[in-house]
Amino acid sequence: MTSTILHLSSNRVAHYLEQGTGEPLVLIHGVGMQARAWHPQIDDLSAEFRVISVDMPGHGTSTALDVNAGLQQFVNWAIEFIEALDAGPVNLAGHSMGSLIAAGVAVTRPDLVRRVAVLNGVYRRTPEARDAVLQRAAELRSGTIDVETPLRRWFNAGEAQRIAAQMVESWLKSVDLAGYATAYTAFASGDEVYADGWHTIACPALVLTGSDDANSTPEMAEQMASAAHNGRAVVIRNERHMVNLTAPEEVNRALRAWLQTEHLAETLKSEV
Repeated sequence: MTSTILHLSSNRVAHYLEQGTGEPLVLIHGVGMQARAWHPQIDDLSAEFRVISVDMPGHGTSTALDVNAGLQQFVNWAIEFIEALDAGPVNLAGHSMGSLIAAGVAVTRPDLVRRVAVLNGVYRRTPEARDAVLQRAAELRSGTIDVETPLRRWFNAGEAQRIAAQMVESWLKSVDLAGYATAYTAFASGDEVYADGWHTIACPALVLTGSDDANSTPEMAEQMASAAHNGRAVVIRNERHMVNLTAPEEVNRALRAWLQTEHLAETLKSEV
C-alpha cells in the first residue's frame, strides 16, 4: 500500500492510500475516521481494482476546508481530487458523510463517476433526527468531543464489533477537532442538499446499510435506491453503522457485484 500526497488548489493537499491496479475505485470515509477505515475493502478489492482511499479534508493529513464549509464545498473538493487523479471516470464509494459526498459528485458531475456506492448514508432525516445531529455538531464546535456515545450507537456487544470499536475509538481520539467539527456540521445539515438529485443518477448505484443502523436506516436506503435509475439496496442483517468494518465479507461481496454492474447506457448499446 502506497501513501501519496496530491496537491490541490489554494495550497491544500489531499492524502490518500493506494493499492492494486485496474479500474479506479475511490473510497471516502465518514466523519472522524481516516483513509485506513476502509482497510478490509482495500485489502480485498485491490486484487482486481486500483483502490484509492482518501483522507477527507481536516482528517488524517488532508488539509481542512474553511471552518464554515458546507456539504457543497466537500463535494467540490472531491471533484477536484478526482480530476487531479487524472484517471478518467471512477467508481466512487462513500461511507456516512463520505456517502453524502459521493452522491453529490454523482449528481453534479456524472461524467466523473462510473458507478456510485452509498454505505450507511442518510436521506431526508426526520426533524427530530436532524435536530439531534445539529446538537452534536454544536457541541463539537464548542470544543466538546464525546467518543463513547457514537461507539455505543455504532456497535453491539459482539467480539468482532468490539475489535472494530477499538480501532474506531483510536481514530476518533486522534482526529483534529476543528476538522471534525467542520465536517460534522456539513454532515448534520447535508441530508437534503442533493436529495432531489437522486432521480438523475443513471450509473449503477449501490445503497447499503445495516438493519440495526438507527440513523442510516434501511428505509432511507430503499428510498435512495428506488429514486436512482439503476439502484440496488442491500441491507445487512444485525449490523449497525460501521458495517464495512464489522461485516467486511458481506460488504465486499456487495461491492464486487456492484463493480461488475454495467451502466444502463452501455447495456442498451450492447443490445443494439
